[in-house]
Amino acid sequence: MPSNPVAATVASLMPRAKEELTELVAFRSVADFGQFPREESAGAARWIADALTAEGFQDVALLDTPDGTQSVYGYLPGPEGAKTVLLYAHYDVQPPLDEAGWATPPFQLTERDGRWYGRGAADCKGGVIMHLLALRALKADGGVPVHVKVIVEGSEEQGTGGLERYAEDHPALLAADTIVIGDAGNFRVGLPTVTSTLRGMTLVRVRIDTLEGNLHSGQFGGAAPDALAALVRVLDSLRAEDGSTTVDGLSGDGAWDGLQYDDAQFRKDAKVLDGVELIGSGTVADRIWARPAVTVLGIDCPPVVGATPSVQASARALISLRVPPGVDAAEATRLLRAHLETHTPWGAQVSTEQIGQGQAFRADTTSPAYQAMAEAMADAYPGQEMQYAGQGGSIPLCNTLAALYPKAEILLIGLSEPEAQIHAVNESVSPDELERLSVTEALFLRNYASGAS
Repeated sequence: MPSNPVAATVASLMPRAKEELTELVAFRSVADFGQFPREESAGAARWIADALTAEGFQDVALLDTPDGTQSVYGYLPGPEGAKTVLLYAHYDVQPPLDEAGWATPPFQLTERDGRWYGRGAADCKGGVIMHLLALRALKADGGVPVHVKVIVEGSEEQGTGGLERYAEDHPALLAADTIVIGDAGNFRVGLPTVTSTLRGMTLVRVRIDTLEGNLHSGQFGGAAPDALAALVRVLDSLRAEDGSTTVDGLSGDGAWDGLQYDDAQFRKDAKVLDGVELIGSGTVADRIWARPAVTVLGIDCPPVVGATPSVQASARALISLRVPPGVDAAEATRLLRAHLETHTPWGAQVSTEQIGQGQAFRADTTSPAYQAMAEAMADAYPGQEMQYAGQGGSIPLCNTLAALYPKAEILLIGLSEPEAQIHAVNESVSPDELERLSVTEALFLRNYASGAS
């Protein structure tokens, strides 16, 4: 790949990048301290702080955010009068889920079939390494031409909003002319992509109660109202016959007019089983980027193993609703809660509780920073032009930063392409993508500085 000094430097640094990502992945930094020790997250934060210090960053700090986690901050001064660019990533990760389902240990970076496997390898510890590689390449080739701020969040996956609230309380800290969010990904490996929209999200917990206590199903079943059956009916009401999301009062007919997602490719990326249909209507891009999507994340009910012949008195579920750009997440939350309450059958007692919420995001792709990124991607991916895609996931911090710094340009890139299987077992990162995107980011910073001057 190397065709210029920046690319050559990044290529020479890839063995070091693998060693560093191995060290970072080894921290079991799940920001749910009921499941994983707080010290694992603290260790990852310290590792990043030490790495920034070693690269000459000033004001390196572990920021205690209101949700009880830590974000890592550092500032690298550039030439006088230069623009300021904020680079974002997060070091917290999703739980490994079923560790037995991993081909190799989830917190041990392992190379297999040309990819590096491990929880957080792509989402988003790899993003931390990407930022470091880009800055090192620039330092080796004349210096970093902009002021750089780095912020690495410690609770993005939990959606608890610690960094958002910290930023609101300290608005000058993350102020920048341009913000690069390193937590997205290419549409597919080898196709340079910026994410121009993000769906928002809301999390709602619903509880249904019908009896003072469980009852013998032989003695009372058939007349006694079953809370679990009532919950099943409520959850079923959230989908039309074709699987489309149906929340009373919430529009579900949005259309995506950018890069399209082939049905067969989506089936392959999503690993849909043979004979199983995709759900919803419209194009795949409509469904995952421009329309609401409900998912039942968990249900509290007796497991099959050890279940007794009982009519259930109480049942709970946690529901996620992804909210497309243009829809207010708070209003979507209100509609979802009202829907759940309205569709609860048999006069059962129902309560709903909002657990988390984040607004959708739409970038201004006409800004100078996007031109600088397009040129950088064309150089790092010869023969390819930058594409615009949506992302079904949510990064609540984007809207916080957009509100705090309305003149800042915000770009989303990263390592979470479909083969990465983020949040699932056997998450991995493509080292080729890590290399090319590190080159991309370095060239972007140089292009942006040149254009700004």
